[in-house]
Amino acid sequence: QVQLAESGGGLVQAGGSLRLSCVASGVSYSILSMGWFRQAPGKEREFVAAINWSGSDTFYADSVKGRFTFSRDNAQNTVSLQMNSLKPEDTAVYYCAARASIESSRSEGDYAYWGQGTQVTVSS
Repeated sequence: QVQLAESGGGLVQAGGSLRLSCVASGVSYSILSMGWFRQAPGKEREFVAAINWSGSDTFYADSVKGRFTFSRDNAQNTVSLQMNSLKPEDTAVYYCAARASIESSRSEGDYAYWGQGTQVTVSS
């Protein structure tokens, strides 16, 4: 059973930065492709970013492209989401997700494992 634990959320002013981390345990981390999703109040959960098992392929939602960077450290079983130039509309609970596949995915339904989420609040 894969377990995911997110950290790094918090309150930041618009234009600021935060770095989210997610540690995976319970299965061979190197075969997991990972994703970040977010859910704002009153809205459905949406895709933010994904990375494949090797870290060679990443892609992003248009709304965060150029501002967010998704990376992974297989030696530490950790993925990170560096979020720069944050906007109030980035306010949401951010979820780390994992799938036992070498290929990444934008689809929420493709991910079998989810963290508890971490709150990111961006003030204007």
